[in-house]
Amino acid sequence: MTEWKNSILANPDKLAVPVMTYPGLQLIGKSVIDMVTLGEVQYNCVKALSEKFPAVGAITLIMDLSVEAEAFGSHINFSEDEIPTVSKRLIDSFEQVVNLKIPAIGEGRTKSHLNAARLAAENITTRPVFGGIIGPYSLAGRLYDITEMMTAILIEPEGAHELLSLCTAFLKEYALAFKNAGCNGVVIAEPAAGLLADYQCEEFSSQYVKQIVDFVQDDNFMVVLHNCGNTVSLVESMLGTGASGFHFGNAVDMLEILPQVPSNRLVFGNLDPAGVIKNGTPEIIKVKTKELLTRTEEYNNFVISSGCDIPPGTKIENIDAFFEAIAEYNKG
Repeated sequence: MTEWKNSILANPDKLAVPVMTYPGLQLIGKSVIDMVTLGEVQYNCVKALSEKFPAVGAITLIMDLSVEAEAFGSHINFSEDEIPTVSKRLIDSFEQVVNLKIPAIGEGRTKSHLNAARLAAENITTRPVFGGIIGPYSLAGRLYDITEMMTAILIEPEGAHELLSLCTAFLKEYALAFKNAGCNGVVIAEPAAGLLADYQCEEFSSQYVKQIVDFVQDDNFMVVLHNCGNTVSLVESMLGTGASGFHFGNAVDMLEILPQVPSNRLVFGNLDPAGVIKNGTPEIIKVKTKELLTRTEEYNNFVISSGCDIPPGTKIENIDAFFEAIAEYNKG
């Protein structure tokens, strides 16, 4: 993965790594609930996308921010064509943390996600394969309630740290399981940290993400930290995690992010996945894609991507337009 990163830095052409699994459902005729519950379906989706779009620079598995909370015991709302969500908090006081059991790897739907990772790593060998896990603060917010967590870090920081430590212990092993399944890296999705001030991000998110990074990242396994919040003031804290790559959402201007990141670390982002890629016309998508590439052209460490997971129901012709724009830009 160090070689892959260096090849990107040395190549004047721009690489594209959109976060996409759901668009593959149209290619294989399956539903969202199939995707989030059956590892074989998730694998077939990314396999179909890798064949349909050979220019995609890496394969990213699903960004499912409910699966880890479910493994802890949270109730999850499922529907046929909507992304699953946590329905209610699992604990309502930090005194209950002592009774929380760290889930075994493979418990709940972690088993199917790891199966998808294994199949993808075994059968898609021309590009890196990235697994996906939630970040510690975002997981704690799903277990305790994100609004309550925001209050707790102010008035009960000791309890918040106890819960975060428990979440991190599980996430370290879950990330390692993706590594053992053959993945080349993992994307840690930590969107809830985008709600924090910079000093809070360091204390309640970044120091815990760093523990995961230190546990699994090496020359052959890359960690990419994703935060789709308003992260302009959080970049320094995010850099302190030691991750090799950083993925930003469309809430920020990349020209406020890129100057803050060292040139030897990859920066991914940040075309609006819903407003542009899903709901835009192919013509609009091509204009917006080329505009982003032109504005960021001086940064060799920039990898164009969607700002977050491309939603279910996105038309394949819209994905086509995204890749066509990149090919035209690189040719020009």
